[in-house]
Amino acid sequence: MYSIRRPDISETFQVKRSCQNSNARLGALVTSHGVVQTPAFMPVGSQGTVKALSPDDLRNMGVSIILCNAYHLYLRPGIEVVEQLGGLHEYIGWESPILTDSGGYQVFSLARLSSVSDEGVVFRSHIDGSEHRLTPELAVEIQERLGADIIMVLDECVPHDASRAKVEQALERTFRWAGASKKCHQDSEQLIFGIVQGGLFAELRHKSAGEITSLDFDGYAIGGLSIGEPKAVTWSMVDETMGCLPEDKPRYLMGVGSPEDIVEGIDRGGRPFR
Repeated sequence: MYSIRRPDISETFQVKRSCQNSNARLGALVTSHGVVQTPAFMPVGSQGTVKALSPDDLRNMGVSIILCNAYHLYLRPGIEVVEQLGGLHEYIGWESPILTDSGGYQVFSLARLSSVSDEGVVFRSHIDGSEHRLTPELAVEIQERLGADIIMVLDECVPHDASRAKVEQALERTFRWAGASKKCHQDSEQLIFGIVQGGLFAELRHKSAGEITSLDFDGYAIGGLSIGEPKAVTWSMVDETMGCLPEDKPRYLMGVGSPEDIVEGIDRGGRPFR
């Protein structure tokens, strides 16, 4: 396994300044590959490269962290190849922090190729149709072996128009998966974030936030939004969720990337974006 030095948890995140007129905050997120000043935008390099931009381009633009996708890297070129080349940072020529997605969203977006159970996800590769099984524990192992600075737990994201019963089922499954992920990651040196779900139901957002924060992750993400619901509903659910998350931990607003949405998200207390 590619090994990195994890910082003392007491210095992982610090709020530097808070806005008196909104929930906006300036903070610093410490990782083994550097400090990320938040709020920050994470360009997406699903397979290790941000399209049309080199690592030097990103550095010259002031990018401090990028997002890569464990699902895509697992399928191609494969975890063993990345390990043999010294880990993800060496593989892509990027010495700054990297956050990796677990692949949960790809399972949602490629639903026709996958099936979900309490044990995990069985999916078919979009590349060659081969069958794979992804468990919460394997999702963590893959990201650890890649050498990610921030690992995301496997979660279940349901469509924005899913029934309350379906959302509740996914919420509880996400909580069980989060617990399994935290347990198998306890001796690692990388940061790990939990993900809040709950669909478009405020009370379920509150419940999920309470469950996930009880596991005491290094940071928390707001998932299951910006997937087709009206914008006003998105921000309403963001507000409901933000109020349930601890002030002293980073908050990752997933799926937000347009300039106007980034500004809105910052005003409401979000920090990293993609």
